[in-house]
Amino acid sequence: MEASHDWRDDLRARGYRLTPQRELVLEAVQELDHATPDEVLAAVRRKASGVNISTVYRALDLLEELGLVSHTHLGHGAPAYHAAVDADHVHLVCCGDVTEVETAVADGLVGELAGTHGFATDVRHLTVFGTCRECGSSAVRS
Repeated sequence: MEASHDWRDDLRARGYRLTPQRELVLEAVQELDHATPDEVLAAVRRKASGVNISTVYRALDLLEELGLVSHTHLGHGAPAYHAAVDADHVHLVCCGDVTEVETAVADGLVGELAGTHGFATDVRHLTVFGTCRECGSSAVRS
C-alpha cells in the first residue's frame, strides 16, 4: 500500500481521524476486489469482530469521496467496491461471473454520447450484462 501515506494525510487534512476501522475497510476492499459491503464486513470482522455494517458503509462512503475506492452495480442489490488504484475498467457480467475489460472498448459509445448529447460519461461504473462466448457456445450445443 505505497500510496497509504498520501491518503492518510488527505484524511487528516479534511478533518477526519485515521481509525483502525477505516484502514481495515480499505485493506479488505483491496484484498477482495469487487466486494459488497457485507463481504467487506466479513473480511473486517476476521480482524476486528466489533465492527458493524454501518461503520463499513460510512467508511466506504468516505473512502470513495477521497478517491480511494470506487463502486459499480454488478446486478440487483448492493454495489460492489474495488480499489481505485486498479486501472479503470468496464465490467462484463454473465452467469454471475465478472470480467474486466479496458475502458477503450466503450470509446465509440463515449464519443457518440459526447458529440450527440454533450454528455460526459464515467465508464468506471459501467456494467454490461450479457452472454459470454462459453455460455453462448453451450446454449448452441444444447
